[in-house]
Amino acid sequence: MTAGAAPGRPAYRRIVLKLSGEALAGNQGYGIDPPVLDRVADEVRDVASLGVQVAIVIGGGNIFRGVAASAVGMDRATADYMGMLATIINALALQDGLEKAGLQTRVLSAIEMRAVAEPYIRRRAIRHLEKGRVVIFAAGTGNPFFTTDTAGALRAVEIGADVIVKATKVDGIYSADPKQDARAERLERMTYMDVLSRGLQVMDAAAISLCMDNKLPIIVFDLTRPGNIKRIVLGEPVGSIVSSGG
Repeated sequence: MTAGAAPGRPAYRRIVLKLSGEALAGNQGYGIDPPVLDRVADEVRDVASLGVQVAIVIGGGNIFRGVAASAVGMDRATADYMGMLATIINALALQDGLEKAGLQTRVLSAIEMRAVAEPYIRRRAIRHLEKGRVVIFAAGTGNPFFTTDTAGALRAVEIGADVIVKATKVDGIYSADPKQDARAERLERMTYMDVLSRGLQVMDAAAISLCMDNKLPIIVFDLTRPGNIKRIVLGEPVGSIVSSGG
């Protein structure tokens, strides 16, 4: 299904929500801010109550950033694996928040860690979603040198999601950083090629290319405005959309 469904009816059947680790840190910049966790859980519950299947891909930048560590001399692969472990910490925190909100959840990890998460198996993930469980994908792709944005695009394509919604702290895609450039223009609709050719920091090139090859729309939205995830799911014009048509 696509955006523009009847009022009150979901425009999407299955979505992947891409959350950065920084989103969970809130204004404190590091770690996990419980009120933010609770609000995200409430929003996901509201979406799931519409009958929409929700999968979440979580980053780890609030705990450890592999790229930053490699820049100061740590081996890049080692640093990336450490970043993947940080996403598992975030996934478990998110699972706890979602279950306190009354949702059934499963954490599926690309790195085997059976004491705390199921191993990622595509068919199992789809089965969990079909049973109404919220699936949290942890440990990125399981490989170094790939971002959690790429993991989000990969998982969305693998499970047949209708859209990937990327949570940010601004209300869409801008021609430049709106916090640094007062002339930055908000771009409501773009093609994948526009994003790549203009070097816009929506997602990394691997993630954009994967979405382009599989015609998977990307919606970039402001997570700090309550209710935005539900608005997107109901087909309202929230944030910026990247698609084949622009």
